[in-house]
Amino acid sequence: MSEEQSTTCDFCGRQEPDDARRLTWSTSVENGRRRTYCDECSRTHLRAMEGKLDSEWW
Repeated sequence: MSEEQSTTCDFCGRQEPDDARRLTWSTSVENGRRRTYCDECSRTHLRAMEGKLDSEWW
């Protein structure tokens, strides 16, 4: 038996158990730590992400 694991947005805390819906999420590596962001946070903070700003500056 496999249990569904949900992924949590590291910015807003939203959880998503559905793999297909997580395809729109983004990931980054900050200070050697992998961070995951939901589609809403990704869209809201797109320019900061493209500018390689750490999420603490958003």
